[in-house]
Amino acid sequence: MNMSEEQRQQRLAQIKQQWETKRTLNRQLRKIKTKIGVYSAKGGVGKTTVAVNLAVYLADQGFTVGLLDADIDTPNAANVIGGGDVPNMVDGRIQPAENWGVKVVSMSQFQENEEEAVIWRGPMIHNALNQFLQLTDWGDLDFLVVDMPPGTSDAPLTVMQTLQMDGFVSVATPQKLATLDAKRSINMIKKLNVEVLGVIENYTGPIFGAGAGKQLAKDMNLVFFGEIALRADYQDDSKPTVLVSKGVRAEYEKIWKGIKGRLTELEAMPAQVAAARATEDEAEA
Repeated sequence: MNMSEEQRQQRLAQIKQQWETKRTLNRQLRKIKTKIGVYSAKGGVGKTTVAVNLAVYLADQGFTVGLLDADIDTPNAANVIGGGDVPNMVDGRIQPAENWGVKVVSMSQFQENEEEAVIWRGPMIHNALNQFLQLTDWGDLDFLVVDMPPGTSDAPLTVMQTLQMDGFVSVATPQKLATLDAKRSINMIKKLNVEVLGVIENYTGPIFGAGAGKQLAKDMNLVFFGEIALRADYQDDSKPTVLVSKGVRAEYEKIWKGIKGRLTELEAMPAQVAAARATEDEAEA
C-alpha cells in the first residue's frame, strides 16, 4: 500500500528523532570509557550484589565508576549499595547519587513507593532505559557497571543493543538450573557478537556446593574468575560487604585480576580506551 504524503512526513520525522536520540546517546556514552554488564538469564543468583560490590571495589581502587541499575521491573541496586544519597534533577537532567564513591542511577530512586510493582510492557521499558541514558550526567567515567535485568527477552536485549557494552560477566550458582540459565544468557550475548569476559560462581559453600561455575566456564570455553562464598558477612549492611569483609575483598581482588586481564586483552581498559580516542581525535583534527 502506498504511503500518503502525511504518512511519509511522519515516518521521516520518526527516523530523524531516532537518529537524534542515537547521536545524543553516542555523545553521552563517549564520556564512559569501559562498560561492563553483570548478567544471568536467571533471577536470584546475586547479580545485583556482585554488580554493587564490583563497582565499589573499582571505586576503592581509584577509578571513577558509575552503577546503572537496568533492571526496571525489580530495581534493587540502590538499596544494596546503601549510603543514603539520592539523585537530583537539575534543569531536567539527572545528577546521579554518589554512594561509597560510585555514581548510582536506579528506577527505585524515582518511585514514590518502592513496594509498588512496575508493570510495563517492552516499549515502556525501552523508553525508560533510553531516558536514563540520555538524561543522566554521568560525567567522565572509567567504568560503568550495569546490573542487567534477568531473562533473554526484550529488557536485556534493549540494554545490549543500546549501550554497546565492552563485555559481560556471567553470574552462575552451584544449582543445575542456574547453570543452564547462565548458558542461555551466554549464548544470547554471543549471538549479539558481544564479548563474554568470563564467569563468576556465587553462593558457594557447604549449603549449595561449588564447582558448577568452573565447569560452565570450561564447557563454554570461557575464563573462570572465581567463587564468591555464601557468608554471614553479608548480614552487615552498614557498608557494601567488599568494604567490611577481608574474605569478600580477597574474592573480588581475584575476580578483578581476571577481569582486568580480559579487558587488557580486548584493549578495553580505561587507559587503553583513552589512548585510542586521543589518536582518533588527532586524526579527525
